[in-house]
Amino acid sequence: MDKNIARLRRAKTTRSHIRDLGVHRLTVLRSGQHIYAQVFTADGSKVLASASTLQADVKEGLKNGKNSDAASKVGKLIAERALAAGIEKVAFDRSGYRYHGRIKALAEAAREGGLKF
Repeated sequence: MDKNIARLRRAKTTRSHIRDLGVHRLTVLRSGQHIYAQVFTADGSKVLASASTLQADVKEGLKNGKNSDAASKVGKLIAERALAAGIEKVAFDRSGYRYHGRIKALAEAAREGGLKF
C-alpha cells in the first residue's frame, strides 16, 4: 500500500471521530520544507486561527522550516492565536502522521502555550 494512501485512510477515521466529538480541531500539515497548523470550527467550515513556517514572524531566527525547532515555534504561535480567538480546548488532528518528530514537537508546544487536547 502506498504510504500517502495509508496516511489519508488514518486521517479519515480520525476526522470522523473528531466530527462526532463536536469540538474545534487543530490540524497539522507537514511538507518536506514547511509545517502548517490550523484551528477549524467544529463542523470544519471556517478557519479560526492559523500558523506556518512561511510567515515572517516565525521565519526569523530559524535556520529552516523543516525541523523540530520550527514546529515548536509554530505550535506556540497557534496556541497564542487560538487563545486570542477564545478557543482553549481542541481535538488534535495529526492528519494520519505518526506522533513523533515535528508533529510531537508542535503538539507539545501548543500544550505548553495553553491549549488543551
